[in-house]
Amino acid sequence: MPLRTSWRSWSRTACWRRTRRCHPCLVRPEFLEGRAYLPQSPPDHGHGSAVMSLLLQFRSAAVPGIGTGNGYRFTGRTGSAAGLLVPDIHVRSRKATSADEAHYAACPGWHPSDMLDLVGEVTSADHEIDTGPKLRAHSAAGIPVYVLIDRRSRTAHCDTNPAPPGDDPADAYYEQDTKADLGDPLPLPAPYPALDTSPFLVTG
Repeated sequence: MPLRTSWRSWSRTACWRRTRRCHPCLVRPEFLEGRAYLPQSPPDHGHGSAVMSLLLQFRSAAVPGIGTGNGYRFTGRTGSAAGLLVPDIHVRSRKATSADEAHYAACPGWHPSDMLDLVGEVTSADHEIDTGPKLRAHSAAGIPVYVLIDRRSRTAHCDTNPAPPGDDPADAYYEQDTKADLGDPLPLPAPYPALDTSPFLVTG
């Protein structure tokens, strides 16, 4: 399991220092639902191969705005930070505007989440994070499409129609879940291609 700890009372510097003590190599923790999550160690190489397979399918279909490795800041109703996440893959809905660049300058390392149209995650040892808190966080932020490759259950999911969470972001969910067994195609909403999930049988 990844390290989890409360972060509400930490300063940015204190958070970085505590992270460095736990991980000698520079890492970027994710924050959601009041907890910090650090990358699993040792690394899950099957996870990395699966992420690359997912990314290449979007690139082969010439999907604009596809990328990986960028951090995104999710805000609540008051504009305060509700989460910091680094999706396995993402598709942006637009090119960066001057407002987006100003946000990045004010929050170094973190882009605004409203740039996102699609997020993709591949489960690893921290399986329940991708299927629980991350799914809820992306729905609460209004990300239209959440693609999940669940290597534990050997299923692939395309979640759409994020439901407004009300007062508690942890109550957020997606109204539509399209599911396929690994090995079967997973349909995605236009303009995205159907995913070939057979490569994830190998990387799983």
